[in-house]
Amino acid sequence: MDWQSLRRIVTDNNKDGRSRILIDGEAAKLIALEEAGLAEIWSAGLDDGKLLDATDKLAETDLRLEPDPGSVKVRWFTIAPEDESKSAEELEAAAAFGFGAVGAAHCRVDTTRHPSMHKTQSLDVIVLVKGEVDLLLDNEEARGLKPGDVVIQRATNHGWINRGKETALLVAVLIHAA
Repeated sequence: MDWQSLRRIVTDNNKDGRSRILIDGEAAKLIALEEAGLAEIWSAGLDDGKLLDATDKLAETDLRLEPDPGSVKVRWFTIAPEDESKSAEELEAAAAFGFGAVGAAHCRVDTTRHPSMHKTQSLDVIVLVKGEVDLLLDNEEARGLKPGDVVIQRATNHGWINRGKETALLVAVLIHAA
């Protein structure tokens, strides 16, 4: 995945109330291992005028899976094709490392179906941009999501599987819901 080719444009208003471009560039923060990763686009509080805060604090903060209380996060994320040569132990170790790296070990509430399963206290709007993925839930799955498909993920235990040949790219808007 060429993370530098992904462009984020963030707008705000100048002192006269006229719209302008605040940021035109790459992700604020990135964590990636091979073809899987998260790249932060924007985060903002949703109360007390924080939505219009013109500072990009993401680069200075630890990358976290969940948005802070009263906040929204926007990010790109990728799902690499599943490597069938890896053992169940290797998949579990990789998932544990990945969720731990983004402060989300506590989100892995029930991984009996798959090591990628997790549950966040957020309403997530997820759009598949490139590739193909399957959405796993506790007792069922939505197979064959294609570019343009949208998932409204409402604080449920879930995981993503890429059974295809190319890395899938998704965009997520996460709104804290607890």
